[in-house]
Amino acid sequence: MSDLEELIRVLPMVGAEPSILNDTGIAHVVAHGHHILSHRTVPGLHVEMEETPDAIIGKMVIDAGVTIAQPIHMCFGLAHPTGVQQIKIDVQVNDGAQAGVLSHCLFPFAKAAEHRMQAVMTIGPGASLTYTESHYHGPHGGMQVLPHATIKIGRGARYFSDFSLLSGSVGTLDIDYFVEVEEEGLAELSAKIFAHKTDNISLKEAVTLRGERSRSLIKTRVVLADEARAEITGITEAHAKGARGHVDCMEIVQGRAQASAIPIVKVFHPEAKVTHEAAIGSVDKKELETLMARGLNPEQAVELIVSGILR
Repeated sequence: MSDLEELIRVLPMVGAEPSILNDTGIAHVVAHGHHILSHRTVPGLHVEMEETPDAIIGKMVIDAGVTIAQPIHMCFGLAHPTGVQQIKIDVQVNDGAQAGVLSHCLFPFAKAAEHRMQAVMTIGPGASLTYTESHYHGPHGGMQVLPHATIKIGRGARYFSDFSLLSGSVGTLDIDYFVEVEEEGLAELSAKIFAHKTDNISLKEAVTLRGERSRSLIKTRVVLADEARAEITGITEAHAKGARGHVDCMEIVQGRAQASAIPIVKVFHPEAKVTHEAAIGSVDKKELETLMARGLNPEQAVELIVSGILR
């Protein structure tokens, strides 16, 4: 089976149908390691990808005022136990444009591999971008996954991100996002992670509310099992009149797992407001007993509760 066929085969594990790659109305990029295997653009979208020995270097531009009707699919992965993939990409959503990106990161057999993503995103005034990143990993762990991004949100622009890692064992995951929001802009960052075995999770999301009436939400849900570890840091700074931000972190710990949550809020204007809440604990005993009273065994009850948290 070719590398392209192998990546296509596991697309359903992140909720994507392989048929999207044949649809001429849907833009996509599929890359294995540092090689582009398939790509397509649509009107109003410009994608340039360069293969180098050390990285794939790309630029994606959406023309001003354009709405890309179908999500842009970006499929990155490795179909072998070892390997390195580094993606460097510049995303520019011009004034008033609207688009969604579905990023599928697929590593079904990885045992000692590395995936790095370095992204710079600029969302122009009045524009909107929804960025959904879903990971699928096999049972082996041993990977290093390092997605880092800098996002600038213009006046009245909106940015929504949703990161999910819900199956398999990743190894080491180190997320570092920095978001800057201008006047009347909005940033919503969501992350859902289920860590197993000896997974080591580091998640840092920082938002600076630079403009008046700018808003943000950082929402994180993490479930840790076995001997997994997680350190979750959510930072929001408000610098302008009417700026509003909130940090919301919940971590559920099972077995010998360990978790820490570090919410940091700073306010530099008397008419700005930032709030936070963080909770770390085990599965709620009363919920567990209620589900078991309805006929579920302990394992089924825990699974159902965890699914609800990560929904």
